[in-house]
Amino acid sequence: GGAAAARHPRRAAARCALSIPDHGKDPLLVRTIKGEEHERPPVWMMRQAGRYMKVYQDLVKKHPSFRERSENTDLSVEITLQPYHAFKPDGVILFSDILTPLTGMNIGFDIEEKAGPVIASPIRTMDRVKEIKPLDPDAACPFVGEALRILRNEVDPDTAILGFVGAPFTLATYIVEGGSSRDYTVIKNMMFQEPEVLHALLSSLAESIADYVRYQADNGAQMVQIFDSWAANLTPADFEMFAMPYIKQIVASVKETHPDLPVTLYIFGSGGLLERMATFGGDCLSVDWTVDMVDARKRIGSVAPGLAVQGNMDPCVLFTDKETIYRHVDEIIEKAGGLSSNHVFNLGHGVMQKTPEENVAHFFEAVRTAHQR
Repeated sequence: GGAAAARHPRRAAARCALSIPDHGKDPLLVRTIKGEEHERPPVWMMRQAGRYMKVYQDLVKKHPSFRERSENTDLSVEITLQPYHAFKPDGVILFSDILTPLTGMNIGFDIEEKAGPVIASPIRTMDRVKEIKPLDPDAACPFVGEALRILRNEVDPDTAILGFVGAPFTLATYIVEGGSSRDYTVIKNMMFQEPEVLHALLSSLAESIADYVRYQADNGAQMVQIFDSWAANLTPADFEMFAMPYIKQIVASVKETHPDLPVTLYIFGSGGLLERMATFGGDCLSVDWTVDMVDARKRIGSVAPGLAVQGNMDPCVLFTDKETIYRHVDEIIEKAGGLSSNHVFNLGHGVMQKTPEENVAHFFEAVRTAHQR
């Protein structure tokens, strides 16, 4: 940490000053989501900081612990800025994890390189739910606020700093299952047989996550994305019972205090849920590649006409070549409503491991120059 600070004296100064610069104008991504005038779509990639980049792989050799990389302010900032320096995306998303705030709620976890998230003591009873503490982000994860403030001082004014959180249902899948799951049998059994326990858990998570969104916004995040990554494993009826109400609770709570903060919702595999998702109360819906963007626009627009969309290129396109990437970019921009529509360009899911970095560069360049073609 000290070495990184020595290498980056501006960062150390930024942390001492802890001020968030006000440039008087929103960055392109925020203006686009709000439906203001712009000449091309903004672009960023989910998982843009990380595994596919050689500079990240080199850093991992020195710092093999994921939690250290995501919970040490200097490392988190350095990793977050790697794709910014390489590709100049319009949104720079903090290198962190949806589980990061859990320790502050009395839920211990670790992230293993191969197994992924591990919750050593899963929560499966009402007594255990009652042991969960309300999150105090400043005490539990001050490195998140510090990193966001430093990032606001590091990037140019037209680049948005993005925060993110996990939605209650997705967080609950890890907390109840004890880690990643393929079929969600434990949490679904709780849902079917002890719904009151699951509702108590989800309600507790929703209150803390709303505070965590606020904390990120107060420290410089200019858009916050909610990931309910695994909610599409539910039937639509169960989604409306166990996932959607808690997403709505978070958004409504945040909008009371931060009405101008753009909030985006992303659910992987959510083609069957778009109309339901469109009522979440936020500003932008992120769509995966299994839905045609023309259809997504129609279906979302039938419920929430002003809602911005984000997405939705298949990440595998990035394994092809420059010409193919440019063609897919132009097609999606057209399907989403054209260069000046309220569309944030992204992949339909996170960028994949082993994606060639030169193709990532082509991807960003293709969107950045779309209005010149």
